[in-house]
Amino acid sequence: MLNIPKRLSIALLGGVSLASVLLTGYTYTRNTASDRPDSLQLASFVEPGFPYISTSVDARKLGGGFPKDNQAARSLALQLGDSAYACFDTDLLRWSVAWTGKFLPMVLMAQVSYKDFFNKNNNIATVTGSPVLATGAYAGWSTGKPAYRTDQSLPPTWKPLPAEKARWNGVYVYGNKSVLDYSVGNARIYEMPGSAKFDGDVAFTRAIQTSNVSSELYLTAAEIGNATGSEVKGRIAYVYQGASKDTVTAVAVLGKGKSWQPGVEEGKYLTVKVPVSTQPEEMTVAIWKGLSKDKKAFEKFCKTKHTALPDFKKGGPALWKETVVTQGKLAPDTAAFVTDQLTLPLNNPWKRNVRVADVAFFKDGRAAVVTFDGDVWTIEGIDKDLQNIKWRRFASGLHEPMSIEIVKENIYVFDRNGIVQLRDLNNDGVADYYENFSNVMAQSAESREWAADLVTAPDGSFYVAKGGSLSNGPGMTKVTGKGFRAGSDQNGAILKISEDGRSAEVVATGLRGPYLGIHPTKGILTASDQQGNFVPSTPIFVIHKGDYFGVEPTLHRKDNPTVTPPLTWIPHSVDRSAISQVWATSSKMGPLNGNLIHFSFGRPGLFRVLIDSTTSVVQGGVSVINANYPAPTSKGAMNPTDEQLYIAGFNLWGSSSNGISALLRLRYTGKPSYSPNHFRAGKQGIVLRFDSPLDKGTASDPKNFEVKRWNYKRTEEYGSGHFKLDGSTGQEIMYVAASYLSADRKSVFLLVPEMTEIMQMEVSYHLQAADGKKVNDQFWFTVNQSTDVDLKGFEGVDLALLNAKRPEPLAIAAASETAASAEKGREIFQKMACAGCHSEGTRTKGMYGPPFQNLYKSERTFDDGSKVVADEAYLRESILMPSKHIVKGYNEEMPSFVGVLSDNDIESVILFIKSLSRK
Repeated sequence: MLNIPKRLSIALLGGVSLASVLLTGYTYTRNTASDRPDSLQLASFVEPGFPYISTSVDARKLGGGFPKDNQAARSLALQLGDSAYACFDTDLLRWSVAWTGKFLPMVLMAQVSYKDFFNKNNNIATVTGSPVLATGAYAGWSTGKPAYRTDQSLPPTWKPLPAEKARWNGVYVYGNKSVLDYSVGNARIYEMPGSAKFDGDVAFTRAIQTSNVSSELYLTAAEIGNATGSEVKGRIAYVYQGASKDTVTAVAVLGKGKSWQPGVEEGKYLTVKVPVSTQPEEMTVAIWKGLSKDKKAFEKFCKTKHTALPDFKKGGPALWKETVVTQGKLAPDTAAFVTDQLTLPLNNPWKRNVRVADVAFFKDGRAAVVTFDGDVWTIEGIDKDLQNIKWRRFASGLHEPMSIEIVKENIYVFDRNGIVQLRDLNNDGVADYYENFSNVMAQSAESREWAADLVTAPDGSFYVAKGGSLSNGPGMTKVTGKGFRAGSDQNGAILKISEDGRSAEVVATGLRGPYLGIHPTKGILTASDQQGNFVPSTPIFVIHKGDYFGVEPTLHRKDNPTVTPPLTWIPHSVDRSAISQVWATSSKMGPLNGNLIHFSFGRPGLFRVLIDSTTSVVQGGVSVINANYPAPTSKGAMNPTDEQLYIAGFNLWGSSSNGISALLRLRYTGKPSYSPNHFRAGKQGIVLRFDSPLDKGTASDPKNFEVKRWNYKRTEEYGSGHFKLDGSTGQEIMYVAASYLSADRKSVFLLVPEMTEIMQMEVSYHLQAADGKKVNDQFWFTVNQSTDVDLKGFEGVDLALLNAKRPEPLAIAAASETAASAEKGREIFQKMACAGCHSEGTRTKGMYGPPFQNLYKSERTFDDGSKVVADEAYLRESILMPSKHIVKGYNEEMPSFVGVLSDNDIESVILFIKSLSRK
């Protein structure tokens, strides 16, 4: 493992390779105020100047006297000053917990990996300070009478309150204060949480403004178990604990008005009753817990004035005034498509990490990016040369966002809180109001139930993709299948959100980790899924209402639907971790104009997706868009000004790239492209059409083509091996009887006997273009329906060859196989993407499988506590049945290579692993 100096380790964030950082040095940014050295140290994930972070919290184990049904997936963890904090549950509109001492531990995935870039471990935040008050999993506000949860054994619904009863509207950020905005019935409520010290103690304050209170409201401020008594004295209500009533929790109302009345319900709930009023009212509610002997000090404090809310609706002072300027790096025009780098603003005054997850554009070519760390940045100066890129921080505090959209010049972000619309109320370049556009989708606290993707439909509605609740932590819900937990009842689903954000309908289910793409004018909705349990390899889908895609734990239906086949499968070695898609709706992307582009996180890189729509069951295929991708490629968008594709991505879940994050421009140079742009597959064979004319001699020689096919098996195991049509293991090498070049020299027809429906086919070709360029590449596709192929444009096709005697497939395979060797094993290690998860040295950072150096003959300890020596038999079992034994400290994330690797291949890999051990 390379020993990277700490001062250089952050340099990976710019999207540069490890080698280039170590060999060339790297300068990230220059500041507009003055040129200065890079700041390669990151500040804390939690910024003291921002009033909250969004998080999930588990407060079920606060101790005696506190409610035990207390967890929240959507929560604002508020910094209230004086080492006082509170979590506001935006689903149930309650203070789930308030405490003093230390802030929440940073254990969620975005928080853990903020500085430890490859660490995808996660847990759920728990209170490590001293809890003061809490409420259970019921509405914090209600109309008419308090409403409490009677059966605490029931699991959470992971959904917001019905909007007609109560709704979270959003949060205003006003300096270092939060102003919460929500509705209860017809009433509109604004609340500014805070804290106040008195006589060495701390009271929690809730400055509240109400309007349009047409029905009596009840605020539940705290629940106190083990209560031994209660009383109400004027505008203060008390609940006591202890045989001698020596501990007390109190709620008081501060302010001139006397209409708001504290009370006690059922002997343990501290409440405030807000009467009907046609006029706006403001009061401060104070909650305190302490020793009964200190009551008088609290009663004295309660004589202080109500804390007035600021004029927050006009916007507050800009939290971030500085502009960070970076210089991009243009790629040389060496191919049809190249990637220019927009250098990230890592040298920023706040020492903030910048792991870009998605990018979107305004009409004038300005952009906005969202980071996994919860920030939004706006970008100006995106021009041809990229030499004066201006970055401004626009928003913060979001909860693991991975999607950003700009609709009618407004910024929308999808995070675990829902779809948030960011509003700059005073036009100072910084968001003031984080409006809840939509939280109608369910959201559990399971870490893999990502707010995965958001796309905008032509009719103004939105589609969202939600990750499946995988068993990789924190384990808040029950196990529902191998690799899965219950999560919410919308995990692993695609939903359509109405144009106003107030309603949702489930469009498709049965997904493990979906990400989306949509045609901006035609509305064609596509998705990928993540290979894993129940997902045999990477698929790309065209989505229709009612589709079910085969992941049983995320079925969410009882009508036994059939499994919808994908547009195409992609082999594990080609794309082991798929993500989103973008349509190149452009007139300046050359041969990619109008094409669907698929993003691979694991490869990383982009694929051109070809669709054969001549069959009644749509089918497709992919080819690689060759370019430099220095970091994982996750999401992208077309720039309406230059009409090029911009690509965002960051590293965390295992990629063949060492880069941490990058923002790229895929630019068309005008040079020739040699990739396929059309395909047909059917009974007679395969047609591939290319961007450039081909040399007739190489294209007409069938020996220059190799065609393979195989099926997958969908099981609860992680991924799948390869299987022949008869169900036996392995891949079939197909006989190419002849190849024909079309009259315009751009299309090739491969005459292939015994074509039929199959999950996966692969065509490898070694050709020469008409201009002399060597064209050696591959194309992967699926045959969902085998029909006749239109051979118009091809002359002299001899279909009789389909029935002619041909070499046996085994003979063809045997002729191409070389002797087993460690060197061949190293080649397989690279080709099969093993290098993305396993180091051939001792490196573990960024590696999601055990390292190979000194693996042979070492003792392996499994997650069940058993042990074994890693001999040849163990290594073979690990390749063919990787889920049988999981090494302690690792997850089940490797597919079986049954039928993928021959015995000779497996022997070579074992020889390679043995060669990495000490002699």
